[in-house]
Amino acid sequence: MTAALSSLPALLDGEPALTALLGRGAPAVAIPEPAHAIALAHLAQSSERRPVLVVVPTDIEAERLTNDLRLFCGDDEVERLPAWETLPFERMSPSVETMGHRLRVLWRLRSRPPRLVVASLRSALQRLGPSDESTDPIVVGVGDVLDPQHLVAELVRIGYRRDVQVEHRGDVAVRGSIVDVFPSTTTAPVRIDLWGDEVDRLGEFSVADQRSRAALAEVEIFPCREVLPDETVRAVAEQLVASAPWGRDQWTRLSDGEFFEGMESWLPWVVDHDR
Repeated sequence: MTAALSSLPALLDGEPALTALLGRGAPAVAIPEPAHAIALAHLAQSSERRPVLVVVPTDIEAERLTNDLRLFCGDDEVERLPAWETLPFERMSPSVETMGHRLRVLWRLRSRPPRLVVASLRSALQRLGPSDESTDPIVVGVGDVLDPQHLVAELVRIGYRRDVQVEHRGDVAVRGSIVDVFPSTTTAPVRIDLWGDEVDRLGEFSVADQRSRAALAEVEIFPCREVLPDETVRAVAEQLVASAPWGRDQWTRLSDGEFFEGMESWLPWVVDHDR
């Protein structure tokens, strides 16, 4: 079915209104809502620009349009940039899943851009984090040689919480030669089974009974925090202790490298103003 639908946008080749949109200074074209996805898929496939950014009013519309576009373009060619669920300056952090998917989209824009990126207006206006490198995933594959202690330390550095058992996104746990982690962008936790320093087995497991399920060849583990207290953030926070004493408690925690609930609300103060 998907293969058949992917051939439909080509049927719009030569449509004068859509062809004009690919040029500069073309007038706006009114397209009925049911035809939005196929028209956008045609524009993206016909344009040399990559990615094409599509902005819609709400997150619900963005999710619906993303699902429709994937039917015409393929899952890997369309990304949705979700918006934070929190209000500005609310002392609560967005969900780990939301932050992880946002970081995944930003990483893809730098590494292998998709054909289309769909965002709500709120998401498009959301200020980005201070470090491009903070979006890079940790990639683990079967046969890789790694130090499990170093792996766990890196996961903690990018916002994962070490616990005795993995139950929620953003959790990581160690049991002997096994490292369990629930990545911010996956639907199930991942078990990394080591033989010495080599990854012997890799696969998903169930949170309910902790039993292994589907095997994996590789997993990309993205950060689960959009604000990481790296050297840049810590240095800015340390300066703010003196220049903005009204937020001394928060600046001190950031300068000390702490993770805490609602830390993302302070992003406007620790990010470069040109981002």
